Amino acid sequence: MTAGAADHWDICLSTLRETDRDRYLACLLSPADTRGPLAALYAFHAEIARIRDVIHQPLAGEIRLQWWRDLLSGTAEGESNANPIAAGLLATIDAYRLPRDVLANMTEARIFDLYDDPMPDRNALEGYAGETAAALIQLAGLVLDAPAAMQQAETAGHAGVAQAIAGILLLLPLHRKRGQVYLPLDILSATGLDRDTFLAEPEGPQHRAAIEAFAGLGLDHLSKAKRAGGIPAALLPAFLPVAIAEPVLQAAARAPEKALRGTLQAPQWRRQLRMLRTLALKRL
Repeated sequence: MTAGAADHWDICLSTLRETDRDRYLACLLSPADTRGPLAALYAFHAEIARIRDVIHQPLAGEIRLQWWRDLLSGTAEGESNANPIAAGLLATIDAYRLPRDVLANMTEARIFDLYDDPMPDRNALEGYAGETAAALIQLAGLVLDAPAAMQQAETAGHAGVAQAIAGILLLLPLHRKRGQVYLPLDILSATGLDRDTFLAEPEGPQHRAAIEAFAGLGLDHLSKAKRAGGIPAALLPAFLPVAIAEPVLQAAARAPEKALRGTLQAPQWRRQLRMLRTLALKRL
């Protein structure tokens, strides 16, 4: 590891504290020598996940995502060292031989965030989650223990879908305000809704039924992740952000109105305790 890489990783960790507090905490609970590389991965993910928050037109967001794809392919204009997250990401890729195509696919998946088209169906949702949350778990696993990570693709896949669904539930009020619908249309249709009626107010029993079904889908994937086999202790840090998804999914299934009101999130100290408990128990 070069001094330059260490500096970039330190900046990534500091940045992550502001852009993704839960993954920042997960980094702190990871082995010391992996915190910087993990922070670079997570900071990159946070950067592309929040593009919708900082742009006014989808085209501007697509340009930002294209810059990251150019960076990964080695054709980006400008010096990557001027961007600590970019430099930290490239250092992590080189140090751990991470697959660049997986990261490029992550940027492609995030194009969906820039527009207001509804999620077509469950397969589309699972594909989106697979290329974002699940891919991030797998990449983190490659940093922590590459041979072990290669045996955990199924677990990471289901865990990533569960985590993505929990994240969507947490952001539901913001998404509805923007006119975004991440709940698959087949779930909405089964409860008598479509995009427009789901976005309409006031909310009624059909809204709650759709959210309950969506949370149930997340719980089903989480259950499959748990049944897929034990997670090696070395890989547990990669799954720590998933550990705090379960209370969100359970709360949304029990009381869907909490998702509509934006009151699903547990206090930070509870989330941190759950991560610590996951490490202590050595399981999700």
